[in-house]
Amino acid sequence: MSASRLFLVTSLAMLAFAANSVLARVALSQTAIDPATFTAVRIVTGAMALWLIVRLQMGPPRPGAGNWVSASALFVYAAGFSLAYVTLDTGIGALILFGAVQATMIGAGLWAGERLRGLQTLGFVISMAGLVYLLAPGAVAPSPLGAAFMLLSGMAWGVYSLRGRGNTDPVMTTAGNFLRAVPFAVGLFLLGLPWLSVDAAGLFYAVLSGAVASGMGYVVWYTVLPSLKAMQAAIAQLSVPVIAAVAGVILLAEPLSWRLAVSAVAILGGIGLVVWKRERR
Repeated sequence: MSASRLFLVTSLAMLAFAANSVLARVALSQTAIDPATFTAVRIVTGAMALWLIVRLQMGPPRPGAGNWVSASALFVYAAGFSLAYVTLDTGIGALILFGAVQATMIGAGLWAGERLRGLQTLGFVISMAGLVYLLAPGAVAPSPLGAAFMLLSGMAWGVYSLRGRGNTDPVMTTAGNFLRAVPFAVGLFLLGLPWLSVDAAGLFYAVLSGAVASGMGYVVWYTVLPSLKAMQAAIAQLSVPVIAAVAGVILLAEPLSWRLAVSAVAILGGIGLVVWKRERR
């Protein structure tokens, strides 16, 4: 793949990931759809899109594709994501999510015996300090409940990512995990029936989030991933919270506070330092 095509496809994947935050925030703050319905529609339509893509490229998904543990993590990520964006602004939500994902993955590495050295340790401390500062009580602090849901979502996505490392057939596996997550999504929808609320606009955003930003976005990302070094892939993902925050300011007129700006620099810069030093070793 040429350098220009690699940049273009990678950028498209990052835009799709950031679009998930924007679509969820728009749907859950400006339409009537409830979080349980949004989650169910997102997972079901994502599963349908991935099934169709796999069907066209490789034939029907294998019955054993994916696994229930990863599907459970995928569901917890999606459910927490939706519940969080009822109260969180787009950029803050994406930043908490990304910080929690990276903290989970780095923490898992430490638990497995990896060690951070020198500037890696400094970067990790800086990123965690940025996350603590973002969540600290204050006049512009994010909703504690929303932040808790997004932290849970990020931890679940971190687990999902860790379980997918080294996968030799990521698109097929992702399709299988989405299909396995459908029963959980339907169960959440049924539990949420007493609070059911939906409209055409909310359903439209949920379908876009599931079928396009999630389903097709993951396929685009997995297409380009083999052409990226580990550091390049990690640094590319650093752009997602920034893109989401800018989109929230421009499209949703969300405020860009000093707390968000300082936290973003600390979290993303610290994690970037950890990733860079790890790749250099």
